[in-house]
Amino acid sequence: MVTQRLIKATPSKAKPTATRPRPSSRQAVAPPQAPSIAQEIGRRITAASKTNPGRVHTPFDFLDLGSPHSVGMALMRLVRSGALRRLARGLYTAPRQHPLFGELHPSTDEIVQALSRRDGAVVQPAQAMAANLLSLSEQVPVRVIYETDGPSRTVKVGSQTIQLKHRPPRQVRTASPMSNLVFAALRSVGKANVNEARVAHLRETLSAKDRAGLLKDLPLAPAWMHPHLRFIATSEPRSKTAAKALPRRKQTA
Repeated sequence: MVTQRLIKATPSKAKPTATRPRPSSRQAVAPPQAPSIAQEIGRRITAASKTNPGRVHTPFDFLDLGSPHSVGMALMRLVRSGALRRLARGLYTAPRQHPLFGELHPSTDEIVQALSRRDGAVVQPAQAMAANLLSLSEQVPVRVIYETDGPSRTVKVGSQTIQLKHRPPRQVRTASPMSNLVFAALRSVGKANVNEARVAHLRETLSAKDRAGLLKDLPLAPAWMHPHLRFIATSEPRSKTAAKALPRRKQTA
């Protein structure tokens, strides 16, 4: 009887149950995925379009994001999606629409700047175009011609045809881009036709910074331009300069 009571009093062992893991308050968060090359290129183009809607882009502008092949594939995907428009080989721009004129095209200057960045070459307006831009000539060039220290070639972008002509580096590589423009314009006008009115016009048109740049780039200009460039670069008004050049008359009683 005592044995039976002991057996009844002995508690039975509970079966082990599987414990569920308690949910931790700090759950593992997956690291954010880095944007793809196409997304980053699209972001940069959108940001650039806010300040310069007509900017032309090249694959060279995005080589910090990946290899030339991966950048090219990303640009192709953007073109297929309609986020980018291909102008020519290696030239792209953000699509723009005008309610009346339809699709807008970038300016020739934007295209030329993109070519300069892509090729690492200096590109400047040719002589006739430079003279027209500086209002030294009223003739508008029929053909769009630029000078470069790179190879001569013709670039066609849509209906625009841009001709690049090779020039020695001495004629295009100056410290100031405005010096390049002035030198080219004076070459277009010609030594015999550079008169006092044209030189005075340049002096009044150019900023003080551009006029100071002419003196720095003076050794790169032809010798016959030196007197004109020095006069353009002087800071004194034309009347005072002329007064110094003329001798004073003696007053007679």
